[in-house]
Amino acid sequence: MALPFTLAGPADMESHVLRRPVRAPLHIRYFVFSFAIVVSIIWAATGMSLAHADGLAGATLAQKGSSGTPACMTCHGANGEGQAAGGFPRLAGLSEAYLLKQLQAFSSGKRKNAIMEPIASSLDAEQMRDAADYYASLPAWKQTVEPDITSAQYALGLKIATEGDWSKEIPACFTCHGALGKGVPPHFPALAGQPRSYTQAQLNAWKARTRTNDPIGLMQMIGGKLTDPEIAAVSLFLENPSLAGKGK
Repeated sequence: MALPFTLAGPADMESHVLRRPVRAPLHIRYFVFSFAIVVSIIWAATGMSLAHADGLAGATLAQKGSSGTPACMTCHGANGEGQAAGGFPRLAGLSEAYLLKQLQAFSSGKRKNAIMEPIASSLDAEQMRDAADYYASLPAWKQTVEPDITSAQYALGLKIATEGDWSKEIPACFTCHGALGKGVPPHFPALAGQPRSYTQAQLNAWKARTRTNDPIGLMQMIGGKLTDPEIAAVSLFLENPSLAGKGK
């Protein structure tokens, strides 16, 4: 029996009920469930270090930087909106615990990036908390432009995000990342509104296993099963997700 998923969008958007055409295999459902438990434990531990964050100090870091550390806005935009041309992600509105975890991963070298590793390494624990707190306090992504839902590439991305491909044991993105990819704080980051160049780069990194800071390797498994056209399609869709073309 198909399991209904109710996707609750913004207040001005009707709720949609999607039906997964093929139920996920039992071992994949168990895998996703186990992943959620592991991530919950990790983020619970991380969250304990979020106390005493200073949003004002975080704003200063974001806008002016500090000694030896450039301003975050240089790459991530004046309001944390990201920069599509450079492949820099949106930070505004992401979970504080998720942002802190990524800074810690860059600092330790567990997550590789030539730009972010030295920057994160220059921050102390308090500065990391402050920066994470500041960006988490900013408004999350909100759709302002209707996407072109008529392209075959957009339709493929919508299918992957909402249904996955159980023939290849690929769960839907929204299964973990929530309705319309808005995230399920603190466990799963928002995907909606991220520049497609960033999402595509991260999926390719998971696929190549050059990014490995995912608990129990779920994203590495998913990335390894996606084809290059599928990665491009779902990255396009998640940049400006809409369910308007669903069922057409």
